Amino acid sequence: MSKQLVVLDAASEQACCPPIAEASLDTEHATDMARMFKALGDPIRLRLLSRITSAPGGEICVCDITGDDFNVTGPTISHHLKVLREAGLIDGERRGTWVYYRAVKANMHQLAALLAIDESVALVSA
Repeated sequence: MSKQLVVLDAASEQACCPPIAEASLDTEHATDMARMFKALGDPIRLRLLSRITSAPGGEICVCDITGDDFNVTGPTISHHLKVLREAGLIDGERRGTWVYYRAVKANMHQLAALLAIDESVALVSA
């Protein structure tokens, strides 16, 4: 799997794909969605995304994300932010010496829509 940036725009948000409970994904969309889910498969990255999306104004300065909060070093935090960015889940904007991160809402909506389950769909419960 290549490490290309996945960024879906608002127009493609509706065009991507129906929920997986309604139709099978094609190869291209499955690859894009899997890249985003894979990025979220790490607890630190999931917590970072949560921290970014729940920040006031929907963005956070990297200076406000410390390794102490996550019990890892600064370079490790940078690596995880890079993975989230390459997956298309966050975007960063440099302002002076700091980078401010925000979620890519269109891609977050894509993930949520993909997992949407209509109540009429029969699912096996554990």
